[in-house]
Formats: sequence, structure tokens, C-alpha cells
Amino acid sequence: MNEKEHKAQLTQQRQAYEDFQAGLPEVRVEGGAALTRLLKIVFDDNGQSRLVAGFLLGLYDGARFKVNLNALRALQTDVFDDCMKVLRMDYTPYKKVHEYFENGAALFEQMAADWGTPDRTDM
Repeated sequence: MNEKEHKAQLTQQRQAYEDFQAGLPEVRVEGGAALTRLLKIVFDDNGQSRLVAGFLLGLYDGARFKVNLNALRALQTDVFDDCMKVLRMDYTPYKKVHEYFENGAALFEQMAADWGTPDRTDM
């Protein structure tokens, strides 16, 4: 790669980063709203709750709670879209996923207990 191509690549990368940063406020608003909807699904026990719980627990503590990404294929489209909004929000976290809720750590631990989600640190 010559110097001109290298400068062009750096300019392109800088612009992509700036565009990404400019979109973060919207990503966080959409992700926060989606996170609230997903948590409601988890505690409503509507047939997709276990899958959503697994997804959220994986974001909460992926070292402890394994996420089966293939399972997300079974979600309704709108629920899947909400998962992707939350994942996008969590890509550059403003705060950890459980911190969006009062007593969030206890809430997520209860979610794991309610759904019998295996804790990998216990294995």
C-alpha cells in the first residue's frame, strides 16, 4: 500500500468512527427501550422468555452464562430486532446491561435462578 492509499484508508476509518460516534445517542435510546421490552418478556413467561433470558444473562456476565446464538433464530422478528438493538447498545457500553435497572444485579441473578440458567463457574 502506498502512502496515498494509506492516507485514504485512515481518512475512511476516521470518518466511519465519527459517524459511529454521532449515532451513539440514538443507539442508546433505542437500545434502552428494547432492553426494557426484553426484560418484560423474561418475566411474563410468554414462550420466548427463556431464550431472551439467556441472551440477557450472556450480556450480563458472559463468563458465567453461556449464550446459544443459534437459539435466537427461534425468536419472533420484533423480539430478535430488540435483541440486536440491545447488543448494538452493549457494543460500546455506556453502562453495563444490568445497571439500567434499579437493583439490576439482583434482578439478573433472580432471572438466572428463575430460569435455572447454568452458571459456568459452578461447573
